[in-house]
Amino acid sequence: MAYKLIYPESYLRRARKFIKKHPELIGQYQKSLELLEINPHHPSLRLHPLQGKLAGLHSISINISYRISLEMVISDQEIILINIGTHDEVY
Repeated sequence: MAYKLIYPESYLRRARKFIKKHPELIGQYQKSLELLEINPHHPSLRLHPLQGKLAGLHSISINISYRISLEMVISDQEIILINIGTHDEVY
């Protein structure tokens, strides 16, 4: 069963800035979102829970340098996108 991705306005603003700054990553970014929607546990996404002040959130990798943080609402099969950027920007 596919998951539903939720794009809050705050995430969309961050994503627009990210894509404007890194247009070379559009393909990888789109592929990551497609995989996330189909199977968030796909090995290439490297899904993992976050700790500390971000406990309760998860993160996936776009590539070795860039991440998307997200909230997974498993009961409703929804994934709420929270943030996008480098490791340091997201964490």
